[in-house]
Amino acid sequence: MAELVLGPVLRHVDPRSATLWVETDTACEVEIAGHRAATFQVGEQHFALVVVEDLEPGTTIPYDVRIGGDVVWPPAESPFPAPVIRTGPVRRMLFGSCRAAKAIPNPTKADKLGVDALDSYALRMKDEPVERWPDALVLLGDQVYADEPTPRITEWLAERRPEPVGEVVSFREYAELYHESWADPEIRWLMSVVPTSMIFDDHDVRDDWNTSRTWREQMATKKWWPERIRAGLASYWVYQHLGNLSPDELARDPLYQKVRTTGGDVQQLLEDFAEEADREVDGHKSTRWSYKRDFGPIRLLVIDTRSGRILSGPERLMVGNGEFEWIEENATGDFEHLLIGSSLPWLMPHGLSHLQSLNERMAGLPGLRGRIGETVRQVSDLEHWPAFRASFERLARLLERVSKAEDAPGTVCVLSGDVHHSYAARASFASKVDAKVYQLVCSPVHNDPPWIFRPAFRLSWSKPIARFLRWLADRRGISPDPVAWHKLSGPHFGNSVGILEFEGRESRFRLETARTDGLHEAASLTL
Repeated sequence: MAELVLGPVLRHVDPRSATLWVETDTACEVEIAGHRAATFQVGEQHFALVVVEDLEPGTTIPYDVRIGGDVVWPPAESPFPAPVIRTGPVRRMLFGSCRAAKAIPNPTKADKLGVDALDSYALRMKDEPVERWPDALVLLGDQVYADEPTPRITEWLAERRPEPVGEVVSFREYAELYHESWADPEIRWLMSVVPTSMIFDDHDVRDDWNTSRTWREQMATKKWWPERIRAGLASYWVYQHLGNLSPDELARDPLYQKVRTTGGDVQQLLEDFAEEADREVDGHKSTRWSYKRDFGPIRLLVIDTRSGRILSGPERLMVGNGEFEWIEENATGDFEHLLIGSSLPWLMPHGLSHLQSLNERMAGLPGLRGRIGETVRQVSDLEHWPAFRASFERLARLLERVSKAEDAPGTVCVLSGDVHHSYAARASFASKVDAKVYQLVCSPVHNDPPWIFRPAFRLSWSKPIARFLRWLADRRGISPDPVAWHKLSGPHFGNSVGILEFEGRESRFRLETARTDGLHEAASLTL
């Protein structure tokens, strides 16, 4: 009989439907809450996305996973509450990024990366009533570290093949990264009961992924890179992207429909799609990984800030013009809160923001100065929104328009990670706006860097340094910032989870940091 390898992962949930993702060890039919789906095959792996429909709004529905009529989830001796699907309103949302796999199995012990904050949250949550559980989880990048495999994965890779040493290059090898990260008992249970949205960042593929066109040219010289990018994006489509889509979007998605109906192994199909998705043609990408989700009066608009970059045109763009038009179209509507999910922060420490804009200008110069600027860009990871100045300013203009529209939401929050420290900042514009606009950063969930990084992060918020770099920016002809911002809280360090709580048009942000004795509140702000 077929067995469950990974999952279930509860993904898209609305008042009347839910999707649940699973991986099995062989072809079979998977049943959840009376609804069935046949698996599809990708190389050695088998997957199913079960769509559960005809649910009642505002209810809690227990479920299990069955194969061949036998219950394969939850385990008979599970220490966690039974899995449920909840179709009520979203009042509490978790977010964060940068969760490396744990090197030790004990969820309350610290490894060299610290205590896993999501583990800690799951342990607390399992002893709380269902009504206190979060209603949504947003993972903002680096769910797996393909470029920093754990010792176990490195040894496993060496047993598979001699070359390239320590590099994940195939779909099967990517699958092992997800197995290591998502099979963690606390995380596996948490993701089975909390609807989860995801987007990639660089480590899901490779550190500094798409930093610049020069970076792409350098990677193209590595013999294993074409297979790596094909496997990375194909596995992302299977493990992460599919579950971001609603049942209606799945029904309209031509690739998903082809995967479901082709029969047999679709690995070649998916990797050909991935190769095309990675290609830039005339300032466009063929695939839009950005997506939106509506939680009643809350809109979550998640932006792909990695694969969608345009690097060969006259301006470096975080996303192409066509995709940005889609973002602008979907940022307006009748909702109380607009959440922009961006793995990379839009508003950064002022000194770092000005430095990135200066570096973008220098890296674009011909000759030696340009080569030095490009080297600094790659070595120092200067590739956030301010390093794509045109896109930084366009996003600022968009959020200003949204915030002063007649139907402006109560709050606009840009949710981000990546930078390995957490903070909250409030934006202001030259014109009067009705919505309150914030940048909220939670990073890392489980990848606390060495303490030596902390002084540098603190220094990046220095006002004298910011004034000096802004003066330099003025002298280099960089346009004035179209938005001003000031820090409300932070910088905070350590593995953390961000929490947003909604009540009507009001909301509250909390940051909780993990220690060996549990989670501790690091910040609490009424937005």
